[in-house]
This record gives sequence, C-alpha cells and structure tokens, in this order.
Amino acid sequence: MRYSAFSILKNAFSGNRDWAPMWREPQPKPHYDVIIVGGGGHGLATAYYLAKEHGITNVAVLEKSYLGSGNVGRNTTIVRSNYMLEGNEPFYELSMKLWEGLEQDFNYNAMMSQRGIINLFHSDGQRDAYARRGNSMRMHGIEAELLDREQVKKMIPYLNYDHARFPVLGGLLQRRAGTARHDAVAWGYGRGADQRGVDLIQQCEVTGIRRENGIVTGVETTKGFIGCNKLALAAAGNTSTVGRMADLQLPIESHVLQAFVTEGIKPAIDNVITYGAGHFYISQSDKGGLVFGANLDYYSSYAQRGNLETVEHTIEEGVSMIPGLSRVRVLRAWGGVMDMSMDGSPIIDRTAIDNLYLNCGWCYGGFKATPASGFCFAHLIARNEPHQVARLLRLDRFRRGFAIDEGGKGPQPNLH
Repeated sequence: MRYSAFSILKNAFSGNRDWAPMWREPQPKPHYDVIIVGGGGHGLATAYYLAKEHGITNVAVLEKSYLGSGNVGRNTTIVRSNYMLEGNEPFYELSMKLWEGLEQDFNYNAMMSQRGIINLFHSDGQRDAYARRGNSMRMHGIEAELLDREQVKKMIPYLNYDHARFPVLGGLLQRRAGTARHDAVAWGYGRGADQRGVDLIQQCEVTGIRRENGIVTGVETTKGFIGCNKLALAAAGNTSTVGRMADLQLPIESHVLQAFVTEGIKPAIDNVITYGAGHFYISQSDKGGLVFGANLDYYSSYAQRGNLETVEHTIEEGVSMIPGLSRVRVLRAWGGVMDMSMDGSPIIDRTAIDNLYLNCGWCYGGFKATPASGFCFAHLIARNEPHQVARLLRLDRFRRGFAIDEGGKGPQPNLH
C-alpha cells in the first residue's frame, strides 16, 4: 500500500480497518544471498538500498529484539553535515542530501525538519576553530555561516550571553541541518525493504557464525541455522560481541550515551543548539518536549541506561547555557550503546574474511549518518568495492596511520 492523501481519506471512510501491516512476519528461509545482523537504522537502510539500488532482494535482516529497539530509537534525532575532515565531510553531506529526499523516496513521514543547527563558541580560539570548519565546509560546496554575538542573540535571545566564564561570542550556523523522527526512520526503511522482498526477522538473535575454508557459510541463531553467501554486521554497540564470533578483534569500545526529554512546553527552541563550553545539545520536538544530551558515561557498558552523575552533569551544562531550563521538568531518560572507534569516525569495510562485511564505529554520529551508511554499505556488499565517499572509512586505517580524528583527541574512544 502506498501512503498518500487519498489513502488516508479512503481509510477514514472505512473506519481505518483496511490499513495493511507495516511489514510481514516471515519465518527464516534456509539460505539467503545476504544476511544483515542488526535491525536498527543502519541495517534496515542497508537492506532497503540493496533491494532498491542493486536489485538484491534475497536478503534477511536479523534482529534479536524488535525492529528499531536499539540506538536508532535512543538518540536525540539531530541531522547535520557540518564536519571538516576529508573522510567525514563528503560522507555526511551525502547523508544530508539523502535525508532531504528521504520521505518521498521511501513513502513515509519521517518528520524531517530542517530548522538549522548553531554551534556556539565562547572564546577566540573556538571562533577560529569554527571559522576553519566553516571554510572547509564551503570548500566542499556546503553552506555555512559564522555568526557574531549579536546575530546569535537575534536568533536565540534566551541564552546566558553574559556567563562569567563562558560568555556566548557567536556561533557556526548550518541552516540545512535539523531533526528527524528517529523511530519513523526505522519504520520507513523497514517498510520499504519489506515491500521489495526483504525478510525482516525479529526476535532472532545470532549466537554464532559458521565458517568453512575461511569463509562464512551462515549464522547460528535462536531460530536455527541460516545460510548465506555474504554476512554484514550492523550491530552498533554489540558489534564487538558479534565480531568475536568470527574471531574479529575490532578497534572499538562500547559506551553508554544518555538522552533526556522534558515535559511539553510551548514552542521555545526553534533550532538545534550545541554548547561550546561543554558537550550539551538540545532541540524541541513536535510534541513540545525539549530533547537533549551531553557526554558519554565514560566507562564501557552494554546497558541501555546510565548513571546519575552524568544526569547531573548534563543538567548543569544545560542550565549554564539556558538558565530557563531550571524551571522545566525532565520526564524520562534513556541510554544507547555507542560503538566508539579510536578516532571518532566510522568504519565501512570488508574484513579479512572474504564475505564478511563491517559497519561500525559510529560514536555520536550514527543517526545522522543512517541514509549514507545504508547507501554506502549496500554498495560495498553488492560490488565488493567501497563507495567513493566512504573510501577513507577503512578498517585498516589505524594500522596504516590514516586516522580521521575530527576532534584531534587521539586514540581514546571515550574522548570522541
């Protein structure tokens, strides 16, 4: 069923009894051309683009829980492409372009809202760093504006501009950035993949990877053995666990990143805002809740929840930037398990096992990368060669000394 104004009207007259399910509930087949481990945004996007762009439809997505139960539904929904380095900027700009046409492409309302993002700076050094980033963006053909204090104040007057330690001096603005509805993105990609013949298999945990003569022949699961010609891992924070089933030791660590939402209030925050004096970021959802987050919990964990010290730190940063936040009540918090790489940039590559493919290391950037991640990973799986914009996101770049360290923080995953 194709969604449209006509379909809404038609179903309204039938009491909404004729809507088709979003996707089928198939049982696993004995063998697939491609198995994708992970039914989150990246796994579903990969399956969608394998079918749509490459005509490969004998594909199974295996998810140990329900579709979209991981990081794709546990983030702060920010979409942007304001990166600086060669390995990141073209990739995230491809993702931004895919975001801009995504709802029409997969015929689903992902609530894409290009409201703009402002990265605040609080010192001359930060201003120079953002000027450099903005110039790099413009050299890649991506718009960027460096705003002074008065320009920022005109757009967002409620900030603490006269903070004694961290006064707001200006910001870097990308107007095309914004937010999207995270779970709707997963549902849209899942629905689109299913309509093209992909099997989405929920409650199917991978417990082992079977190999013969140096290549993968299939996976052991809680629903039995399933054979495949190619195996693709898109398991986010659980990538290390699944990778060890094939004796892979990967340059990533798993850390918890918390996010929060407040009670609904009247429209107040029109843009996405990031705090240069910390790592706080905030926007307002369509329901009126303020959605925000900050730093990792800084210790390795697979729990989808964090500790109270980080909650306190996050709230302190938010109130320091927007004093009025102290009057708003936080309704709930949640945690996502981040696959943190050694340089803060992702990995999309083949492994030493010929038919085993890897998609991981997304750190804070997984949600915004969802379309390009799926698009480039599908290209790699289908053609056995990297997409042009993902050619630097190689697994061996750490050994070769070609790290893509956007923040210049060195080989310590929890600092990125």
